[in-house]
Amino acid sequence: MRLLTWLLRGLVFFVLFAFALNNMHLVELQWFWGYRSQAPMVFIVLAVFGLGCAVGVLAMVPSWWRHRRDARQRLRLLPEKPMVQAPVATHANSRSGGQSTLPAELPHPPDMPAPRKPGK
Repeated sequence: MRLLTWLLRGLVFFVLFAFALNNMHLVELQWFWGYRSQAPMVFIVLAVFGLGCAVGVLAMVPSWWRHRRDARQRLRLLPEKPMVQAPVATHANSRSGGQSTLPAELPHPPDMPAPRKPGK
């Protein structure tokens, strides 16, 4: 599996490298108010890709902040209860039809993230 992964990575690298070599000619960018600049096409494509990634990350920031705020609010609403340790099932116990190893009540609802330890 590792060999297949490295072969796929090598293939992607060589395809991108061949793309860069085939697009080394100069491209003239015409900006507003008569400004012009020249650069190799591969650098223009790389710059536009990086700019698109940055805009995508910046577009996600408000959503990330909202989810973090909601998660913190849910953690404050959780009741403070001591965790009850469930007995650990052994292989012999599970064969003989022993008790279930799941606790009677889960420590947090499955639709909420697990609570984190408070920071110092």
